[in-house]
Amino acid sequence: MLTRTSPTAFAETATASQDAQYFEYTSSANPIGAKLISRVPFRNFPPSLYSDGATRVVPLDLSAELGCPGPATGPGLSANFLRINTGDELTLNPNATSQVCYVIGGSGNVTQGTSNVPFAQGDFFTLPGGDAAVLSADATATLYYVNDAPLLTYLGTTGVRPRFAPTLYPAAQAQAELRKVANEANAGRRNRISVLMGNANFPQTRTVTHVLWAMFGIVPPNSVQKPHRHQSIALDFIAGGQPGVYTLVGSELDENGDILNPTRVDWETGMTFVTPPGYWHAHFNETNENAYVIPIQDAGLQTWLRTLDIRFAR
Repeated sequence: MLTRTSPTAFAETATASQDAQYFEYTSSANPIGAKLISRVPFRNFPPSLYSDGATRVVPLDLSAELGCPGPATGPGLSANFLRINTGDELTLNPNATSQVCYVIGGSGNVTQGTSNVPFAQGDFFTLPGGDAAVLSADATATLYYVNDAPLLTYLGTTGVRPRFAPTLYPAAQAQAELRKVANEANAGRRNRISVLMGNANFPQTRTVTHVLWAMFGIVPPNSVQKPHRHQSIALDFIAGGQPGVYTLVGSELDENGDILNPTRVDWETGMTFVTPPGYWHAHFNETNENAYVIPIQDAGLQTWLRTLDIRFAR
């Protein structure tokens, strides 16, 4: 028995189906390989971007290369420099779940809701999404600042519920923890000499927020830290280092575990550079002084999804 579709139902079906598409699997399952979506680009951002001038946010924006709404430094993260001149205030209110700051210099306070947290040079602090935060400077302050607003833009979500409270990692404590790790007997045999900032709310991922990870690492004098790779993007801030410290980045290793045809990134104190997901990277210090790096990554999310896939060269 034939069932006749009414004109109204036909029109509704046509409207509901107008965006539907179908693709052959093998030609569409790897959009990066097929160049349908761009890779995360290499890029360096110098300290001259925030060294003087007015109070402001300086987005490290690669959204044009990524093909997404900006500002975005990676598909799910936005890195920025902040400059707050003495006596000024700066309001942060992104549509984000997680915000991480490292205080490059100066001092001040951050207020979010009922929380008021003082900050000074070398401190780390985290802020949840959902409420505006006001940063004020009692001595001109510069900060490295990363949030996950591009992720929420992609997901099309708003109305964030805070997952953690504003949290301070004082410089003295962070530096003491790093020294303790660096002074352990087997430190020189490790792939990285670093500490991860954690939060008691996220015991499974051991990350600074549920989305972001923040690492505080040292590259000792005249040393090499062998390649490793992971599926999280790394937005690396250089907290200290003399000319002669650099990173090699590349997609493949040779039979000796060295990076083939690498791109070299020479470190400059106060700079940030992007290490794309999945790329091997190794650090070299050819000077007689310590060098310090602070990678901020979306590794909290990647760890929770079981997709971080971190690997170490032998």
